[in-house]
Amino acid sequence: MTEDSSEEPTKADGGTGRPERLPAKETWSVLYRHFRPHRGVVALGALFTLIGAATGLAQPVAIEELVNRLSDDESIASILILLTGLLVIGTAVESVGSYILERTAQSVVLDSRRSLIRRLLRLKVSEIERVQPGDLMSRVTSDTTLLQAVTTQSVVSAFSGALTVIATIVMMAFMDAVLLGVTLGVIVLFGGATALVMPQISKATERSQEAVGKISTALERAFGAFRTLKASGAERRETATVEEAAHEAWRYGVKSAKWQAVAWSSMGFAIQVSFLAVLGVGGARVASEAISVATLVAFLMLLFYLIDPVSRLVDAVTQYQVGSAAVARIVRAERMETEELDEPSPRAAGAEHTPAAVAFDDVTFRYQAELPLVHHGVSFIVPSPGMTAFVGPSGAGKTTVFGLVERFYEATGGRVLVDGKDVRDWPLADLRAAIGYVEQDAPVLAGTLRENLVFAAPDATEDDLRDVLVRSRLDALVERLPDGLDTVVGHRGSKLSGGERQRVAIARALLRRPRLLLLDEATSQLDAVNELALRDVVAEVSREVTVLVVAHRLSTVTLADQIVVMDAGRVRATGTHEELVTEDPLYGELAATQFLATAS
Repeated sequence: MTEDSSEEPTKADGGTGRPERLPAKETWSVLYRHFRPHRGVVALGALFTLIGAATGLAQPVAIEELVNRLSDDESIASILILLTGLLVIGTAVESVGSYILERTAQSVVLDSRRSLIRRLLRLKVSEIERVQPGDLMSRVTSDTTLLQAVTTQSVVSAFSGALTVIATIVMMAFMDAVLLGVTLGVIVLFGGATALVMPQISKATERSQEAVGKISTALERAFGAFRTLKASGAERRETATVEEAAHEAWRYGVKSAKWQAVAWSSMGFAIQVSFLAVLGVGGARVASEAISVATLVAFLMLLFYLIDPVSRLVDAVTQYQVGSAAVARIVRAERMETEELDEPSPRAAGAEHTPAAVAFDDVTFRYQAELPLVHHGVSFIVPSPGMTAFVGPSGAGKTTVFGLVERFYEATGGRVLVDGKDVRDWPLADLRAAIGYVEQDAPVLAGTLRENLVFAAPDATEDDLRDVLVRSRLDALVERLPDGLDTVVGHRGSKLSGGERQRVAIARALLRRPRLLLLDEATSQLDAVNELALRDVVAEVSREVTVLVVAHRLSTVTLADQIVVMDAGRVRATGTHEELVTEDPLYGELAATQFLATAS
């Protein structure tokens, strides 16, 4: 599913405008989608609620009979027993119904979070780069929570409240049509005023949720670069940024609460005015003997009883306004482009380990339609097995080559071929199962060292782990750690050095036993000893695996079987180190600069 092109993204979505609200029909469709799997249980909860409401409706009738018996000096013991029984039964039944609905509401939230999490973790890389991760996290945590009331309690409240109001009005009509007319006149007058504030509740709630997303985004940014924050003395500035977002959430939350208070107080005031009007008109009708005192008392009891179902209706509408704001944000997340990803086939998962062949055929690429091209007709063929290095100045498009091979992005034109087949024709899981990838910043995930190593190869054996630890020069580190492989490495590997994180990333890629290994500046943070050792490991691996390396260090480049020189999104030369030093001025300049740097 792709994002609706007619929708302007919010700032949280990476745009500059504010999105239009979802049409009511679409909002109801989405709400029903969340509600549908639980409709049977919700119906049971609604049945209990209606039974409880019916016992309440019977109480004014019993009270009318009680007043009549008191007037005639008859025994009221049976009526008191009946009223007590109705009260006990009604309370018990409504408690069970309330529990059923609350439990179902939590299930709705769970299902919604599962669905959204599955979708967000399958988003295309280009989508993740367009939005703020903190805002997406708030949609999973905060926005889904708002669904629980609107998809269960509000549905039942609207249903049971409407039925109870109708039943109460019918009973009032049988008692006295004049008093009913007085009651409805007052309620309709104030109800119309209440309806005007409902859209304001939805608008304020959506703004508040957007601000909550900004809080998550700001905190994620601060914690993601915590040492830099400390070293830069930026605590106060970052605190101010987070507090500003928190204050914005508070401001719109207060605005939503204000409008909700107006809605509630308007209906409460309507009931009170109705009571005074009925008392005045009813008193006059009792004086004229049009109705009895018992009828007036019973009518007033019904009027008071009307407070609860009317409140349910107001609450249902209010919760709908709150929920519709959450639904709009969730739907926008669901419209983001995802990847179809199945389990890799046994062959792709490791049954065959022949080195992969890679070729670019006149590839053009831009990140977005409005941005300039990054690749301008890039073409090259990678021998397999062996090592091919990509060199060139920053911005030449070297790392983008890896993104296109992994299908993080789709080529704008031309073809990216793996084993002679366009990567767009590969099952995505099979393609990525054949590739080991080490990113430039060598990310390490929160958790243990073992969890990080087996992240791409969960079925790896202890022998596999021991082998890769030795090859990546991590065995000495593991011996020093207090809990060995089960040592927690901290948020983003904060307890490891930069070089150790790079070695973990390389070990993780090697443990997958890939057919194609992509190394993006994989040794940039290593000391000379470890770089030399890992360079030899990569050279050894390249005898059986196709290795692509983005490199700025000459020591890495000289071992390559082929070097691709890129500049401004084009391939300007290919060849060996010896050939390019004399044949390509740019490469000669890069090589001379690094020779001087090494000599010094």
